[in-house]
Amino acid sequence: MTSDVTVSTDETTGRRNSDPAVALLEVSELRVWFDTPRGLVRAVDGVDLHLEAGRTLGIVGESGSGKSVLSRAIMKILAPSARVLPGSRIVLNGVDLATVSPRNNKHLWGVELSMVFQDPMTSLTPVLTVGQQLTETLRFHLGLDRRAAKAEAIRLLTQVGIPEPAVRFDLYPHHLSGGMRQRVTIALAIACSPRLLIADEPTTALDVTVQQQILDLLADLQARTNMGMILITHDLGVVAGRTDSIAVMYAGRVVESGPTRQLFSHMRHPYTRALMDAIPRLNRPSHTYLPSIPGRPPTIVDPPPGCSFAPRCPSAQSRCLAETPELEASPDSSGHFAACFFPLGTPQGDAARQANAVAGATAAGTRIDPKDVI
Repeated sequence: MTSDVTVSTDETTGRRNSDPAVALLEVSELRVWFDTPRGLVRAVDGVDLHLEAGRTLGIVGESGSGKSVLSRAIMKILAPSARVLPGSRIVLNGVDLATVSPRNNKHLWGVELSMVFQDPMTSLTPVLTVGQQLTETLRFHLGLDRRAAKAEAIRLLTQVGIPEPAVRFDLYPHHLSGGMRQRVTIALAIACSPRLLIADEPTTALDVTVQQQILDLLADLQARTNMGMILITHDLGVVAGRTDSIAVMYAGRVVESGPTRQLFSHMRHPYTRALMDAIPRLNRPSHTYLPSIPGRPPTIVDPPPGCSFAPRCPSAQSRCLAETPELEASPDSSGHFAACFFPLGTPQGDAARQANAVAGATAAGTRIDPKDVI
């Protein structure tokens, strides 16, 4: 079954209409698997997300946790080897994206949803000028003529903070710095005022000053257009003050989610706590070792039963090696969920960590230093 993408607009403002009763994005039971010579890779394994217009959702996790595959599944740009399992649903503003035919995906991209990729050098076409890439998008989606498209492209370059935009319009991507290239990719992503913008680690490989400028730019653009945004990163510090809610991913699953303030003030999952502890802090004495998470992220090729974080978790018990915990609501806050049998800040969680500290090791065999127990 296929359907075309239809868009209605407000005649007064020119903005597309959104039904306020419908969430901008609803992802439910999303599973994306890959068949490989080594076995079945469960890159995304039962993820649920909810996002409203004008709000920002942060998705956090180590490399390999499934963040980028999740974003590409929403964008419908997965590799041919990917399999989206039956029962997976991605609904954008009331439209089930599974019903949109591949032929009509081009009417989604740029207009309904858009993406800022990690590496602007590989996401920009090296043989086309910045201006050619911008005007192509504007002419295709908005039907502008050549002169109007150029004027709008220069306006977009100005909006994203590129100096001398008329000069940069005629340059190739390799003529620009990393920060400027990333600003160009943002200009491309917002050119048609999408409802949803996915920013996949948009500040990777940029220095700290430029990182802040890019994040400030995205926040300013969102405030102007009321678009929803998904900010994907491995750094909890980046999302702390820039998101309304957070989903923490590990091994293809969401292990904790909730409103940003609640999640930071009452962390429930040991993995979330470990990510937070790994952030460098200026108040630590000189030459203090940076805390790290023991072990390595798990293989997601035919994973064993049990909690995927158990081999690295200071709370792991025998139950964690046999059963996979589901997301459960935190009793003291609305909208806060964690997938843990022994969550932080609970009697059972405290007892599990103390028992492991006394034993010197977890049920998974990970050695525990009593002074490091959370």
